[in-house]
Amino acid sequence: MVKKKQSARLTKQHKKSHGEVGIFGIKAKEHDSLVCKVSKKIITSLQKSYPNLVFRYRTSISKKEINESLQKIDSELGQTLYLPSSSIKPDGGIIEVRDDQGQWRIILVSEAKFQGKDIDNIRQGKLVGKHNDQDLMAAGNAIERSHKNISEIANYMLNETFFPYVLFLEGSNFLTQDVIITRPDGRVITLQYNSGTLNRLDRLTAANYGLPLNKNLCANRFVKIQDRVIMLQAASIYTQGAGMRWNEQEMSTVMLDIANTSIKMLAKDLFNQLIAQSL
Repeated sequence: MVKKKQSARLTKQHKKSHGEVGIFGIKAKEHDSLVCKVSKKIITSLQKSYPNLVFRYRTSISKKEINESLQKIDSELGQTLYLPSSSIKPDGGIIEVRDDQGQWRIILVSEAKFQGKDIDNIRQGKLVGKHNDQDLMAAGNAIERSHKNISEIANYMLNETFFPYVLFLEGSNFLTQDVIITRPDGRVITLQYNSGTLNRLDRLTAANYGLPLNKNLCANRFVKIQDRVIMLQAASIYTQGAGMRWNEQEMSTVMLDIANTSIKMLAKDLFNQLIAQSL
C-alpha cells in the first residue's frame, strides 16, 4: 500500500511538472549543456597544443566495450552482459587520443550534476514541502546515479595508471560553507553546509576515497597495505561550495588541466608523435 501511494504521488508530481523538464529543471539542463559545450572546445585547444596528436570526441561508450577491456586484463572479468546495446553517456562526453600503436585512449570524461534549488527558492520567496510551509527542501538521491558512470569508466580504464573523470557539482546540496540568503519579506535564512537535510557531498566522496574536493586527482594513487599494493582510481570532484554557478572559463581551466595530466601520463605511448612535434 505504501509503495502504491508513493508511486501515485510521483506520477502526480511528474504530470504537474511536465515530466522530465520539471524533475531535472532548467538549471540542471543548462549545467549539463555547459559541460558538453566546454568539452567540445577542449578538443580544439588540445589540437592547437599538440598538433601531431589525433583526438576524437564521442558521447558514449558501450557496455560491450567496457567488458572487452576487462577481458583483456583477465578472462574471467567482463562476462556478464544482458543488454548488448546498453551504454553510458557522461554529460560532457569522452575525449580520446590515438597512441603510437593506433589505439584510442581516454584522456577526459566530464559530467555535471545540479541538485538543490533552495537558494533560488528563498530569493523568490517560495516555500516548499508537502504543505508549502518550509524554507528548505530535503535533498534527494538523484546524485547517486553518478556512481554508475564513474564505476563503468573505472572498469574500462583498469589497465591505465590515471583516471581522468571530472564531476562538476552545482546547487545547494553541494555547499562547503554556510550561505546566508534574505527572503523578499526581509527574513534571513542560513543554509548550513553541514546540514544532513541539505548536504549530499559525503555520498559522492565514496567515488574519490574521501580525497580533497576541487583538486586534480587524475594520476592514480598506489597504496601499500602490508605486502600488497592497491591502485586507486579517484574521480576529481569540483564544487563551487557557496552555491554559485559554474562558468565556461572555470570549467575549461579544470578540464584542460586534467586532459594535459592524462597526456603526460601517456607520454611513453605517445612518444613518437610528441618527438615529431618537437622537431
